[in-house]
Amino acid sequence: MDIWILCSSARSSWYRFLATGLGVFIATTVMRVEAQQLVPFGDVPATENFSEAEIATRGRRPDRPLTYAPWRKICFKATQEAGSKMVCRTTINGRWDTGQIALRVDLIEREGDPVARLQIFMVPGSFLQPGIKLTVDKGAPMQIPYVICLTNGCVAGSVANASFIHDLERGQMLTLETVDSNVLGVTNSLPLKDFAEVRQAAPAQIFEQRLEGDWEH
Repeated sequence: MDIWILCSSARSSWYRFLATGLGVFIATTVMRVEAQQLVPFGDVPATENFSEAEIATRGRRPDRPLTYAPWRKICFKATQEAGSKMVCRTTINGRWDTGQIALRVDLIEREGDPVARLQIFMVPGSFLQPGIKLTVDKGAPMQIPYVICLTNGCVAGSVANASFIHDLERGQMLTLETVDSNVLGVTNSLPLKDFAEVRQAAPAQIFEQRLEGDWEH
């Protein structure tokens, strides 16, 4: 298990996340690096019993195959705060044949919190209003809303309770259905094999954040 010391301009954002739990991790570039910064989105509930009319599409976009990396667990901890809680991210990403990461799914858990957060990063080009329709195997679908967009993509996020995490750990496939800017449906299916084992195991890396200077201002 590797331990890294991170120094970045986002020190205050790191502390606020660890102190309040209101944050998510997103990539600082077009997701070609593992360095992270934080974007707060608060508690966004999953939407169930959605209307199919609200996400009606004009057809399906031809599939563009993705290659998925293995599930990986990375944790983060503040070094200068007594009793600070670990924040862990169990993550997977899918790449196009060009090598660019097309999507990433994170389950973010803060030590001691009863619920986790689900974060889905998508590259630009999605119709935002429908959000992302998420299904584990043949279970009931959830609609995950987009919560923020940046120049390199958009993030959808929702709370993830114990029941949903249980479904992920027992499931075989996680299906994401989105709508592109041409109002065409796009489907991606991510393997859940090894998710439970990776989530319950020790992290592959722990990043320790040193807070220096007047981080409160």
